[in-house]
Amino acid sequence: MVYNILTIDVEEYFQVENFASVIAREQWEGQKSRLSVQMEKIFRILDEKKVRATFFVLGWIAQRHKAIVQRIHAGGHEVACHGYNHKLIYTQSHGEFREDIRTSKRILEDIVQEPVVGYRAPSFSITEKSMWALDLLLEEGFAYDSSIFPIYRDRGGIPGGKRFPYRIHGPQCSLWEIPISTGKLFHQNIPYSGGGYFRFMPYSLIRSFVKATNKEGYPAVIYLHPWEFDPQQPKIRAHSLARFRHYVNLDKTDKKLNILLNDFTFKTMKTFLDEQAQT
Repeated sequence: MVYNILTIDVEEYFQVENFASVIAREQWEGQKSRLSVQMEKIFRILDEKKVRATFFVLGWIAQRHKAIVQRIHAGGHEVACHGYNHKLIYTQSHGEFREDIRTSKRILEDIVQEPVVGYRAPSFSITEKSMWALDLLLEEGFAYDSSIFPIYRDRGGIPGGKRFPYRIHGPQCSLWEIPISTGKLFHQNIPYSGGGYFRFMPYSLIRSFVKATNKEGYPAVIYLHPWEFDPQQPKIRAHSLARFRHYVNLDKTDKKLNILLNDFTFKTMKTFLDEQAQT
């Protein structure tokens, strides 16, 4: 049986890149948090389906919502790193990026009292011009990265990149790369596995893509965000495309996820890698 991997990028609705032009980082503290309400809905779904997921948590969030991180860990889920400030990698210097991941990793490990070995970049911002970040992840003790989206995106993506898990070797150790899943249509990589793609695309097509990924012998990597389960979140005044991307079909996320969890089996990313180490 081929298992799939469910991942949740834990961030607030006001921290997304779509709203970065209207909500500065300096304003984050003044925004109304909706994270507890959103996470309760996610925990309830996962508990009912007996599914364990990987949660990529911002260090900024972990400092302010320690109890949520503890609950993730206590529920048997994996706690992984999403950086500290949700800042695009290619806008940072090498030193800034190292400090960002080092700080966030330390905060998370202090809470869960065990190594945090996984990383995902904000907005999948490991691109051709920021591949250097993988070397720093290796140096800082990460075992895997899940930041590369093998499509063209306005803020990230590596068109033509490898579609399935592979290893990147360093001088003394190696790093697993677990790309975001894509389907194949007319020889093109088609995004389906999370975010706005998941909310906008008909479920029948998503199911077909997951089955096709499994038929090739690989897990589908699904990614969602807590704010995608919350139609009642505050409405941010931003340009029309940003609003569409953020708010489209928020009322359908939980239903689609429930059906997906009924149709397929899931494990954490760390469990998948542990099994690879045994083969």
